[in-house]
Amino acid sequence: MSEPGHWQSPAAGAPQQQGVQQQQGAPQQQPQYAQQPLPHVQGPGTALNYAPEYWSHPAPTPARRKSRGTGVKVTNIILLCVFALVAVVTLAFFAVSIGANVFLICGALALIPLAICVATLMWIDRWEPEPIAALILGFCWGAGMAVITTLVVGSWVQPLLMSTNTGADADMVGAIVQAPLVEELCKGAGVLLLFFLRRKTFDGPIDGVVYAGIIAAGFAFTENILYFGQALQEAHGSAGGLIGIFVMRGLMSPFAHVMFTATLGVCVGWAARHGGTSLVLGAWVVGLVPAMLLHGLWNSSSFLGGSFFIVYVVLQVPLFLLFILGIILLRRSEAKLTRMRLSDYVPSGWFTPQEVPMLATGGGRRRALAWSKTFAAGPVMKEFIRQATRLAFTRQRLLVDAKGGPGGAAATRFANGQLLEMSLLHKITAVRSDLLGRHTSAVWQAQQLQAQHLHAQQLQGQQLQGQQVQAHQQGQQVQTQNWRPPGQ
Repeated sequence: MSEPGHWQSPAAGAPQQQGVQQQQGAPQQQPQYAQQPLPHVQGPGTALNYAPEYWSHPAPTPARRKSRGTGVKVTNIILLCVFALVAVVTLAFFAVSIGANVFLICGALALIPLAICVATLMWIDRWEPEPIAALILGFCWGAGMAVITTLVVGSWVQPLLMSTNTGADADMVGAIVQAPLVEELCKGAGVLLLFFLRRKTFDGPIDGVVYAGIIAAGFAFTENILYFGQALQEAHGSAGGLIGIFVMRGLMSPFAHVMFTATLGVCVGWAARHGGTSLVLGAWVVGLVPAMLLHGLWNSSSFLGGSFFIVYVVLQVPLFLLFILGIILLRRSEAKLTRMRLSDYVPSGWFTPQEVPMLATGGGRRRALAWSKTFAAGPVMKEFIRQATRLAFTRQRLLVDAKGGPGGAAATRFANGQLLEMSLLHKITAVRSDLLGRHTSAVWQAQQLQAQHLHAQQLQGQQLQGQQVQAHQQGQQVQTQNWRPPGQ
């Protein structure tokens, strides 16, 4: 790719001239491969293989991709419609239960913490954004299905818990034991569902945080409406109780549910990156433990009375800061993984050494976007970055599935991953060509404008010079006509 003039450090991600030469029709240099016959071809860039046979692997045919993609899309659309309908019916039921006016007031207040959570999750998800349809599906699960199943299952679990200890406080048992157990199970079921529905885009811990967080945000939205409505009814319409519960749930702890379920999402995302279905199921069970413990710890603080704010400052705030630190470290890990996996394609010629830091570092991406916007190609550059990031995570799954050996589910995933990898490489090549073509066109147009401006200046200069010559000649003629010999 061509290097913008104001970029000072090619090592920091500046595009180079190699891609421009390819765009202008220069013959592409064939990548050099290690001449090592291997029992089965696996992939480029590491000790696996550089064999030419891998790169001649045919891309999936349009008919096959369309058939498979259509089935997946139809399934997702049907489930999205079902979950959205359940969420709407759930909210309508609660609107009837607490009254339309109260519902509107409480719903408006519940939108505030929801907006805070969603905006934060979108910021976390910037490196490799998840499909919007998947996020909407997760939100609808949390706001509808998770709430309904929690109410149904909770009505069964509460009597069972009380039957084992009849002397316990029912409210305390419900808040500290029953609520964390049932709510995290119901929210966690949505995380597992999204893994199976969106396995290709469920690439790691950050994806798990985002998917789990959006489910929890939907659940908290509906739950907040109920809590706000209950506080308003108990206060007989007075705003004092409503303000208190809103400050505590909407402003002091808007991320509570997100944090609880995000610990489960991290476990599932880690397993999705490093293993198959069995590892994911095991990680899901393990991830429920910290989610339930954090949920129970938070609920137990509400029974401390005046000591609540002390516990909030001493315990909950540090936990929230640890959560932020964990997100920062996970995002750095995503960037590091992207750089490693894209570097695998440098020896085989799919990427230049300068393109990798441009695509795999925050600074490189910002400079690339700023450069592309100078010739109205910002959306194309964003697509280039998006496809390259997806390729990096696809490559990571290939490396994991390659360890599964021949046969079995891992081999099937590996074969499908190869098809997806080649498809992404071809898309990236097309996007790069489009980007460089736009840049070449912009440079040509700028050169033409500059040439026209220079030509106009030259014409203007010639005209000015001609006018000066003509004025000089006219002045000489006037002097000649007015001249008289001396003495006359």
